[in-house]
Amino acid sequence: MGIRGLMSFVEDHSNEFFTDLKLRDTKIIIDGYALFHRLCFNSHLELRYGGDYDAFADVAQNFFESLFSCNICPYVVLDGGCDISDKKLTTLKDRAREKIQAAHSLSVGGSGCVCPLLTREVFIQVLVRLRVPFVQCFSEADRDIMTLANHWNCPVLSSDSDFCIFDLKAGFCPLNSFQWRNVNTIKSTQGRYIPAKCFSRDALCHYFSNMNKDLLPLFAVLCGNDHVHLPSMDTVLSQVRLPPGAASAKGRRHYRIVGLLSWLSRFAGPTEALDNVLKYLPKKDRESVRELLCCSMEEYQPSQVMLQDFFRRRTYACPEALGLGVPEWVLVALARGQLAPFISDALVLRRTFLHTQVEDMQQPNAHRVSLPIRQVMYGLLSNASAPLGSAPLNASPPRPLAFSEVERIRKNIKISIVDAVNLPKDHSDLSKLTELSSARRQALLLETLKVKQTVLDPIPPSLKLPIAVSCYWLQHSEVKAKLHHLQALLLGMLQGPLHAIIDSPGIVDLAPRQAQCLAAR
Repeated sequence: MGIRGLMSFVEDHSNEFFTDLKLRDTKIIIDGYALFHRLCFNSHLELRYGGDYDAFADVAQNFFESLFSCNICPYVVLDGGCDISDKKLTTLKDRAREKIQAAHSLSVGGSGCVCPLLTREVFIQVLVRLRVPFVQCFSEADRDIMTLANHWNCPVLSSDSDFCIFDLKAGFCPLNSFQWRNVNTIKSTQGRYIPAKCFSRDALCHYFSNMNKDLLPLFAVLCGNDHVHLPSMDTVLSQVRLPPGAASAKGRRHYRIVGLLSWLSRFAGPTEALDNVLKYLPKKDRESVRELLCCSMEEYQPSQVMLQDFFRRRTYACPEALGLGVPEWVLVALARGQLAPFISDALVLRRTFLHTQVEDMQQPNAHRVSLPIRQVMYGLLSNASAPLGSAPLNASPPRPLAFSEVERIRKNIKISIVDAVNLPKDHSDLSKLTELSSARRQALLLETLKVKQTVLDPIPPSLKLPIAVSCYWLQHSEVKAKLHHLQALLLGMLQGPLHAIIDSPGIVDLAPRQAQCLAAR
C-alpha cells in the first residue's frame, strides 16, 4: 500500500531518516493489515496448502507476548471495506491480478506471497484470546490510525509508506526494523525493550533542502499513491533538474522520488507548487486535475473518527457510515470484527472482491461452490431499511438486486453479475434481522445449506455447523468427493475437541488405558 518505492528509498537512507528506539512502557497503534501479512510472510509458514493456521496463531501470540513483556500496550486497527468513493478501484484490480500471479507461482512450486483465506480471521481470534484491544474500521484505516496515535502521542507500527507522509507526533516504526524476536534487557533496571527504528519526517524534509513539510501530501499524490495515477506527471518530471547524484538513485521509482522531492523543495508551499504542476498540462485539464489532486491530498489530514471512544466505551461513530443509513447492529459487528469487510463492500458498493487462493488455475475458482450462500447473503443485505451507496434517495431498485463479484478466471480477473435471492417478508428489513428468533435464523441457515434438521439431531452441538457445511459441500462440489476426502475432513473436525479433552484438567485422573480409549473415540 501507499507510495510504491518510498519505503525502500527511506530504508536505503536509514542513517539519515531514522533514529534508534528502545521501545518499552508505551502504547503503540498497530496497522493490523500490515502486521498479519508481515507475520504470515516472514515466519517460514507453509502457504501452498490452504494455510498453516496453528503455526500462524503461535507466531501472532509470540509477537504480542513480546510486547507485553516490555510493557508495551498494543492497540490494533484493521482496515474495513473499500472506500465508498471507489477511487482505488483500479489499484485494487491491479493488486488482484498480482495476487493471482503469485498464487499461480505457488501452485506450481515457485515462490510468492498470498495470505491463506482465513489468516485474518485467525489473527482476530488471537487478538480476542489475548484480550488485545482492536477495532475494524468501516473503510481504510490509515487516517484513523494517525488520528488515534496523535491523540495518545504514541508511535505507529506499520509497513505502509503513507505513514512517512502523515504528520505523526511520536513517529512511525516500520515493521522491517521492529525486532520483536530480539527482546533486550536494560542492565541497570532489568527493564525489557524491543529494538526499533523511528522514521523522522523532519529529517526527510531537511535532506531535501529544508522542504516545507506541507508539500509531502502533494508529493505523495504526484508520485502516484493508491488513489491517484497521473501519466501526465511524466511531463512534469521531464522539466525537473535533478541534483548531483540523483541519477544514481536505485531504479526508476527511486529516481522519480528523488526528482519530485528535489523539485518540490523549490516552492514555499503546496499552492505555489500545485500552480507550477498545472502549467505543464493542457488548459482544458487543469481545473479537473487540480480538484483531483486537492481531494487526494485531503487523505493525509486527520480523520473525524475518534477511535479512542471505541476503546473506552465500545462506541464506533463513523460519519461516512452513518450518512449511508447502515443499521447500528451492522456497524457495531463490523467494528468488533464479527463481520468481514466483505459485508460492508456488498452493502455499500454492491460489489465484492473474492480473495485469491492457491489452487489449480485451469479450474474454476473455489469460491464458485459457495455462490448460492453468497446469493442469500446478498438477499439479506439488499433489504437495508435506507438507500445505500450512490443510488438516488427515492429510487426503487429492481428485484432481485444485482451484485458484482470480482473473481478469478484462469489467470486473470473478471467481474461477474450475481443476483440476490428474494427472501421471505420477515427478512425485509436488515435493521431488524437480529430481532428474529434463533429458531427462525437457524431455519434460514439450514435452508441455505440445503440440510434438514433431522440430519443434525444426533450430532453434538459443537459439530452441527461443521457437519451441515460439509453436507452442503458434498452436494455442491463440482468435483465429486471421495471417501478419503470425507475421512480427512471428519478427522480434522474431531482433532480439536479431542485435544481439548486430553488437555483438560480432568483427564489427568484417568488411567492411561482409559485416556487412550477416550482419545480413540
